[in-house]
Formats: sequence, C-alpha cells, structure tokens
Amino acid sequence: MDNSLIIALDFANGSEVNRFLQPFAGKELFVKVGMELFYQEGPSIIHQIKEKGHHIFLDLKLHDIPNTVKSAMKGLARLECDLVNVHAAGGKEMMAAALEGLEAGTSSGRKRPACIAVTQLTSTSEEQMKKEQLIPVSLEESVMNYALLTKEAGLDGVVCSAWEAAYIRENAGATFLTVCPGIRMTSDQVGDQKRVATPEFARNSGVSSIVVGRSITRSVDPVKSYEKWMDAWKGVRQ
Repeated sequence: MDNSLIIALDFANGSEVNRFLQPFAGKELFVKVGMELFYQEGPSIIHQIKEKGHHIFLDLKLHDIPNTVKSAMKGLARLECDLVNVHAAGGKEMMAAALEGLEAGTSSGRKRPACIAVTQLTSTSEEQMKKEQLIPVSLEESVMNYALLTKEAGLDGVVCSAWEAAYIRENAGATFLTVCPGIRMTSDQVGDQKRVATPEFARNSGVSSIVVGRSITRSVDPVKSYEKWMDAWKGVRQ
C-alpha cells in the first residue's frame, strides 16, 4: 500500500457514500471508513464498498484490554479490509494481541489486513500533550517512542503526521508504514488539524500513504479534485 492516497469517507450514512462514489465508477480507490460511518452503518457499508472494487482502511482506533482487542480484531478480520488500526497508547501487549486476533480471524489462504497504530493524533499539539497527557518529552520523542513500541509488537506501521515520518522511517526502517492524515494543499483550510503538511512535503519525507478528506469529499467536482491531489502526491507537473 505504499504511495496510496486514501480518501476519508467522513459521511454520516451509506447513502452519502454511494452518492460520492458514483462518479468514480470504474476507478479503484483506497478509502477510509471511520467511526462515524461504521457505527451508523455497520459491516454492511464495508461489503458495499468492497463490491465496488475499492480498498478499505477501517479506522476504528481500537484501545482496550488485550483480550478484548484480540477478540474484536478476530471479528474485523472477517470483513477482509486492507488496513485496520489501534492506539499505540494501549501498549505493546495490546498491539500484539490485536495482531493475534487478525491472524486468527483471517481465512486460510487470504492475506491478513495490515495493522498500524496511532501515535499522537494530528489534532494534538505538543503543549496539549504535555498539559493533558502529562507526557514531559517533546511531541517528536513521544511519537517515536510509540512507533518503536509498535514495531516491537510486530505491527506494520503507524499513523503519524508527515513531520515525523522521515524520522520514523530512519529509525524503524523503510518498510515500516507511515500513514499520514493532516495533509492539505496550500490553499486549503486547516480545520481541526494542528500538524498539517502539503502532499509535496509528505512525498519528499518518504510518507507511505496520505489520508485526504474534505478537500476531495466536499469538492464541487470530487473526481477532478481527486485527480489534482493524485498529481500533487505523485509529483506530476501541472
């Protein structure tokens, strides 16, 4: 899944998703289904999107005791998504349990979903982290600590901001996935994100995949916006 552009389907229901995807008929997309959509529609939305031939990142950010996460991942594996995630703050034992659940739930002969861990949300600032999470180190150190813990647990990579991606790859290896939300064109509004970066910066930092939402999903012409984003992400000159 290196060099993927993942579209965040931050819609309230399946009808809105289907309306958005209709103009993309015939294209193979990589999309993200998050909590808002999954909790409203359940597994049926995964089946509907898969029937259209798209890849899916199921972004539920599991964070619970190891056994609960293991059982949950065993069930989610049966949905045959391409990518799932947990919170690294749950600890190495929990992350390893998530992987065990995925492997147990993956059908024989099928490839298990890749599993990554959220380090620090891109809506979190260093000041907020220190004040509210009582983590005394720098934000970069906190992210790196979570990334290395994730690798020790055997997971495939992390969710981080593009600003930490190069450092993570340098220390965790080039095959360790870095999936980065908070990507904006220079003309875009930042919204609720704090650690944002352009697609060009992400590409030059060696980011594995970027996650883009409203810039595409709320566009007047989503297909045109998607193609513009792909050009920027792939480094195609305009």
